[in-house]
Amino acid sequence: MKQKETSLNTRVEVDEFGDDHVGSSYETPLRPDAFEQDDELKIELISKHFREIMQILGLDLEDDSLAGTPKRVAKMFVKEVFSGLNPANKPKIRLFDNKYNYNQMLVEKDITFYSHCEHHFVPIYGKAHVAYFSSGKVIGLSKINRIVQYFAKRPQVQERLTVQIGQELKSILKTEDVAVVMDASHMCVSSRGVNDTNSRTGTAYFDGKFKDQNIKNEFLNYINTDSSDL
Repeated sequence: MKQKETSLNTRVEVDEFGDDHVGSSYETPLRPDAFEQDDELKIELISKHFREIMQILGLDLEDDSLAGTPKRVAKMFVKEVFSGLNPANKPKIRLFDNKYNYNQMLVEKDITFYSHCEHHFVPIYGKAHVAYFSSGKVIGLSKINRIVQYFAKRPQVQERLTVQIGQELKSILKTEDVAVVMDASHMCVSSRGVNDTNSRTGTAYFDGKFKDQNIKNEFLNYINTDSSDL
């Protein structure tokens, strides 16, 4: 597979998107009635339909190992890997005054995330790096992680995920000075299709002060520095 080096200077090889990589909007595409059914009903219905899929594949659902799989998959979809679809699961964020008057870049590096490609429903996994300049308020470091996880736990494309995290942080922190870089492996590339296990995809969101090349480079240099070298 032809690869090219990302223009983000993150030393990540970016897989070139094929014809089946179709973009959509910044918002996750949801129907207006997406949450009229409660979680328990969704689990019941998904379990029923997944059982049918397994039967079509020829699996013996009388086998002890497979009998509970439809329910397990349904519960995993609703309660875990796609729980970020439901706004009720959005993390509650509390801001604090920047009492130390810290006016430099704050970086949360190497946030592990797991998501799922919305084109094949297989995992996307990698690291997110987030930075911002305070406009007078700061956020607890664990909350940055929770924001990343919330938007990751839904069917995604990496570009949208990156923008959603950036836009959410701007909204919460009341600042334009936000940066997000994501470096991920896509199972839809490595476990099927071309079976390329080496390529990774890099995406970035820069706004406010991070549009300044010097500040952007400071951020990128930091996230690319091995912790043992500090």
